Amino acid sequence: MESKQSKNGFKYFFGATSENPLLIALGVGLYPLVFYYSRNFGMINSWEQFGYFLLLFLVLPILFFSFLKWFSNLSFNSKWGKYLLPFFSVFLFLFYIKIILYADVQRKIILGIFIISALIAFFLYKHFKKWIVLQLILAVIGFIGLVPMLIKYLNYSSDWMQQPDNIEEIVFQKKPNIYYIQPDGYPSFSELKSDYYKVDNSSFDAFLAEKGFKNYPDFRSNYITTITSNSATFMMKHHYYNNGRDYSEMLNARKNIMSKNPVLSIFKNNGYKTHFISEHPYLMVNRPKIGFDYTNFSYSEIPYITTGFNVKREVFPDLEKTIASKNDGGNFFFIEIFEPGHISTTKEASKGKVAEREQWLEKLEIANVKIEKMVNLISEKDPEALIMIMADHGGFVGLDYTRQVYTKTSNPEIIYTTFGAMLAIKWPNGEAPEMDSKLKSCVNVFRVLFSYLGNDQKYLQHLEKDGSYLIIKEGAEPGVYEYIDDSGNIVFKKV
Repeated sequence: MESKQSKNGFKYFFGATSENPLLIALGVGLYPLVFYYSRNFGMINSWEQFGYFLLLFLVLPILFFSFLKWFSNLSFNSKWGKYLLPFFSVFLFLFYIKIILYADVQRKIILGIFIISALIAFFLYKHFKKWIVLQLILAVIGFIGLVPMLIKYLNYSSDWMQQPDNIEEIVFQKKPNIYYIQPDGYPSFSELKSDYYKVDNSSFDAFLAEKGFKNYPDFRSNYITTITSNSATFMMKHHYYNNGRDYSEMLNARKNIMSKNPVLSIFKNNGYKTHFISEHPYLMVNRPKIGFDYTNFSYSEIPYITTGFNVKREVFPDLEKTIASKNDGGNFFFIEIFEPGHISTTKEASKGKVAEREQWLEKLEIANVKIEKMVNLISEKDPEALIMIMADHGGFVGLDYTRQVYTKTSNPEIIYTTFGAMLAIKWPNGEAPEMDSKLKSCVNVFRVLFSYLGNDQKYLQHLEKDGSYLIIKEGAEPGVYEYIDDSGNIVFKKV
């Protein structure tokens, strides 16, 4: 009896799936939704985005398939009505997958999806209910993969952000306008001369010297991506990738940079107006609350599904306009450009180390031109300013692709091409303070800078370790490892 009832139950369920617009809609949208969140949680973890994705992936399909179910049952549509639900179920499902994999419009892919959906609907419409069940099973599997990320997010601890002293109460004795120009993936001055890079950058070096910059040749980053490096820089603390073991973005990194951090708090406490000017809204894609007084992007310009790189503005006009309206009580500018960048991220995208290097060199020239243009503008309009050019990490030149670094290595060239980062500072009146000897890595730059502005060396007693850290996936037990220690020695120690 139970077996017969079970069979009847399954038969009823399988029959109901092909008739129920709610189940069809859930089959279409639920798996793309959970898949997108499991792969991109750090970029889409705002409530505003969650509401948008619920509307896009669930609410709209429910309304659409409810209408389609009614339309397909009309008498004049009896011949083709049976194909409508299967066609749009397959088409929308594959279209959503395309959206979450490729943010841009891909006309050829859309055409391919249309053809595949039409063929499946025409030849396999009798198996439509099995297709819906398969979609729902995929959604369950996807949700199981999302659960660890949700648990990690709910148990996120902000203890690492706490400062060991009262540096946030520091009072500046000097108040120059401060311009922080960040070129993405610009290696240190010493690294550019290495066998991996072999770059003659003498004309740019001469430009910096002419403008009164002091170079810090062996400077390095502590982390290897834009958001992990900047998160430590603006928090003035080590996060150690939140002890992560995968490639996914560090939780709350954009919030740490764009919303609230000690750097912004200290500037605002001292009457500074804060400005964020960027070529791309990469640091804003998950729509964090903005802690800067000014940004050159508004959220109305940023799509909900984006990596941030399909929207672009030229920074020079925005910088020029912002300088003209700067605050009399002090200004901090964070200016982000994305050249020279780094080599290709994945093996599949790589053209090989030789071609990747040549392509990177072309972008280096672009970066130099942009930096020179900005420095000339600042020097003309704001001659007493402090200008800091500091990269977020190295360029990875000499490797085939960036993810090679996640395999354990003892090769110092691979380590230096990853972490070596440019730092050059134009100090007011050309007078570099003695404490600039403490400038070794990104995490301590603002603590040193604030000690200089506050004319108080007691804050140097709590510098973070100048270590450089990396997530290792292969060649050793997975985890976070220190690759360069506080003294600049190559090491391999698990955190």
